[in-house]
Amino acid sequence: MGPFAYPSGARLGCSHAMNKLQRLTEFLKKIFWKIGENPLSAFFILLVLALIFDGLIFYQYSFLAEKKEPQIIERPVQFKEELYQKILKEWERRQEKFEKSDLKEYRGLFRVLQPPAGLTE
Repeated sequence: MGPFAYPSGARLGCSHAMNKLQRLTEFLKKIFWKIGENPLSAFFILLVLALIFDGLIFYQYSFLAEKKEPQIIERPVQFKEELYQKILKEWERRQEKFEKSDLKEYRGLFRVLQPPAGLTE
């Protein structure tokens, strides 16, 4: 006998779990068969479920958010001048790089400048 066996030889919960799994698969097969037989009604059921779900999300993030009191920040907002200057320099660098790209000449990738040897007549 293994560690999970009863004295009668039956395994602990194995047949019960398999029975549950078989019942679940049979139930799902029936549900999917009914959905396949009536696609229009299945569409409307799924549409109603989606609208209910969206309504709950909208209620949570719209109505409940208005009812909550905003938290008051104790310290005043500080403007970080050094960080702001770094960001401005980065933007200027990117702008210069963007403007230089307009003037750059690219060679044609699909244009053959010289025919390969042996192909000339």
